Amino acid sequence: MNVKRIGYIGLGKMGVNMVLHLEEQGIKVVAFNRGKEGRDAAKKKGVHTVDSIEKLVASLAAPRVVWLMVSHKGVDQVLKDLVPLLSKGDTVIDGGNCFYEETQRRAKLLARKGIVMLDAGVSGGPSGARTGACVMVGGDKKIAHSLAPLFKKIATKDAFLYTGKSGAGHFVKMVHNGIEYGMMQAIAEGFEVLKKSLFDLDLEKVSKLYNHRSVIESRLVGWLTDAFKTHGRDLKKVSSSVAHTGEGAWTIETAKKLGVSVKVIEESLKFRIQSEKKPAFAGKVLSALRNQFGGHDITGTPKGTSNFVNKT
Repeated sequence: MNVKRIGYIGLGKMGVNMVLHLEEQGIKVVAFNRGKEGRDAAKKKGVHTVDSIEKLVASLAAPRVVWLMVSHKGVDQVLKDLVPLLSKGDTVIDGGNCFYEETQRRAKLLARKGIVMLDAGVSGGPSGARTGACVMVGGDKKIAHSLAPLFKKIATKDAFLYTGKSGAGHFVKMVHNGIEYGMMQAIAEGFEVLKKSLFDLDLEKVSKLYNHRSVIESRLVGWLTDAFKTHGRDLKKVSSSVAHTGEGAWTIETAKKLGVSVKVIEESLKFRIQSEKKPAFAGKVLSALRNQFGGHDITGTPKGTSNFVNKT
């Protein structure tokens, strides 16, 4: 399958950066965003945009490849507009964060029309999208392998894996995000203990120390060092109210169905839900970390953030 020219729908922080990265890797991209403001902003950065899905599809030669990078709430509407314009043999790749059972449902619907739907979990935040992400793909094995050159251009070295049948990519990404909740919570709680200790500790220096050959050395601890550099060791202007996205809850619900105990992930989600009414330094650490790797807001938690929303 020729992957030298693809369609791309969704130009949020992740989308714009991935398109720019793909262009640098020799992939021609024709992009669309529902909001004109997003299209205009992307166009200023050099992205080739069109003002309708119809124009996007018309600009691609069959068999077409269209990548979606939209909110899980917006996928069905995009597919409703997109699928009637596609042909048998085309492929749609859902690169956003979606519940894997919804992905399986959508893949079956598209298969009836001869259209393949792959699910691609993408980790790394906007910076990963720009320079090389971690990509986990599920769906039709033959098509996924034929598109491996595309996925490998999106991914950094050794960071692409075909994970299995439809839904597997989003399942692996969902669990990844659940694990992320628990890891971040442990860091946040630890640094609250450090802050409230009897010692006058420089938390920026401690975080930097931890990130040099200690057992907990990690990108998360590195990002915390950056957050302290940016916002000060007290994180005064960072909100202690922490947004919570759908994947944490999805992981917990799925674990219960499988009979698996995920107490750490469950408690980390509970902390985020309660953080709006129970301010704590740990919440500030979590908000600061989310800002560092995902560009998320640090001024406060919008209500209704239990579902992941990536505006397009």
